[in-house]
Amino acid sequence: MKNKKLYILAILAIAFSSCNKELDEVNINPNAPEIPQPDYLLTGTTKTTADTYWGGTNNMNSSLLFAQHWAKVQYTEEDRFIFSNSSFTSLWSTGYAQSIAGFNKIIELGDAQGNPNYRGVALVLRSWVFLLLTDAYGDIPYSQAGKIKQFVTPVYDKQKDVYYGILNDLKTAQAALDPASGKVISGDVIYSGNIALWKKFANSLRLRIALRIADKEPAKSKQVIDEILAEGGTYINSKSENAQLFYSDSPQQNPVAASFETRNDYRISKTIVDKLFALNDPRLPIYASKTDNATPQTYVGIPNGSTNSEASAIGLANSSRPGTYFLAPKAPAVIFSYAELLFDRAEAAARGFTTENAADLYKQAIRASFDQYSIGGSAVDDYINQASVQYDAGNYKKSIGEQKWIALFGQGLEAWAEQRRLDYPQLTASVNTVLSGKIPVRFIYPGTEQSLNGQNYKNAVSSQGADLLTTKLWFDAF
Repeated sequence: MKNKKLYILAILAIAFSSCNKELDEVNINPNAPEIPQPDYLLTGTTKTTADTYWGGTNNMNSSLLFAQHWAKVQYTEEDRFIFSNSSFTSLWSTGYAQSIAGFNKIIELGDAQGNPNYRGVALVLRSWVFLLLTDAYGDIPYSQAGKIKQFVTPVYDKQKDVYYGILNDLKTAQAALDPASGKVISGDVIYSGNIALWKKFANSLRLRIALRIADKEPAKSKQVIDEILAEGGTYINSKSENAQLFYSDSPQQNPVAASFETRNDYRISKTIVDKLFALNDPRLPIYASKTDNATPQTYVGIPNGSTNSEASAIGLANSSRPGTYFLAPKAPAVIFSYAELLFDRAEAAARGFTTENAADLYKQAIRASFDQYSIGGSAVDDYINQASVQYDAGNYKKSIGEQKWIALFGQGLEAWAEQRRLDYPQLTASVNTVLSGKIPVRFIYPGTEQSLNGQNYKNAVSSQGADLLTTKLWFDAF
């Protein structure tokens, strides 16, 4: 009887196994590849990352307000720094679950295909994502990030270690990228497979990070720059080499354009409008739209931190939206511009890290910013020759910081990071804000981290400081 029961159970087990096999086969989509292709994955992951970087939560509704490039004319709570622990989930969740995971997969597929250029490109983009994350939050999962099979609850690495790790990754990417290898990549929506330009972008990011840590680790900063020069490396060298993603028409339009198609919450900030007026800056009509109603100034900014009633009193029709250039569906999401690169080289020279001429590079940077918007001629010379624009070697942080802030208009996360680092321009918070006269200097961690990765979250807070908008990050020395 016992043997008979075992026989019946065996028959049932075989039947169940067969049924599972049949169900598995039924559930296979014959039109979808089971192994993702690196080209499609590169396109999709790059766009997802650019959307997150340039879109609402991390750009328009936070960092652009903190940097006082934009302001809110309706629903002004965010402009008064009223946030919850769910307000900054987007950069974190997309950055880890989609961007870093996607670029890790591209690295794996590139290695499997024997194509190191996929590895190099994915390492560059993954480094950029880690940079966005640590610049915003501080200590973050890095060394164990994206290794879900090994580390379900990854530790948080200290910000200094994250920067150092990214620098190593970019150096590895630089060595992997080989334009002469004959290994072609597809799906590249930034440089169309031009590996030489990816090498320049990798070096430009290395320079950006070297300066990010310069107030805390100047010897390391100089070492990185010396390594780039010793390798014979070059940087982005014209606006045609800008690292940027060009969008298309709806539904693949720029996230800023998509927002303004259905909402009308944002205006240009009074802070930057006043600055551009004071400098007679020809970029004002590019950065700002004319008011719908005729106004004496034509371009009117909203003061950051206005209450809903204060903003309403100025009015939708009497205040300026961002310029039509930025509202166009095909406007690019700029990741790294030639203008920024020249400002970085100017600062490296001013700090004594190179022997280049800081004042000359500073002027070139301003010209490159104007050229980015096709502004040329005598207007550029007149602007640069103003006493208020002249390079001040005795306070290079002020000269470079203020002009770089203007040049980075629209790039909220980067403009905010640089304003915190250089402390120029010196911005003032509205009395209506909830941080006692302070402007946020970091994103707070997503609330889900407390429940899903609680101990590592607690360790990070214990090391870095309270999980508040006002807790300074390691790189923010002054």
